Amino acid sequence: QVQLVESGGGLVQAGGSLRLSCAASGRTFSTNTMVGWFRQAPGKEREFVASIKWSGISTSYADFVKGRFTISRDNAKNTVYLQMNSLKPEDTAVYYCATGPVGSGWSSWGQGTQVTVSS
Repeated sequence: QVQLVESGGGLVQAGGSLRLSCAASGRTFSTNTMVGWFRQAPGKEREFVASIKWSGISTSYADFVKGRFTISRDNAKNTVYLQMNSLKPEDTAVYYCATGPVGSGWSSWGQGTQVTVSS
């Protein structure tokens, strides 16, 4: 089973940027794999942020991040990134990456990385 490790979280002022990384180990991502980013704020449900098919052809974003966040992948590094620009205080949350076969849900999750946006 693939292990996922997120990094890149931290404290940033509103309007700033962060780039999160999700590195896979144990197994490499395959072309039939989806990799996604989710987030969970205190007292709230975990919510979808963005996803990418490892082939790179298909990406998807939640409406609240469109135009601000970009998901991408680096095949050679077996890593998926989430570039977050124009951050808002409401983006404060623990961000998780997850993976699973296309059409079969999310079977592996990382431990999460904290993102805090100050106003």
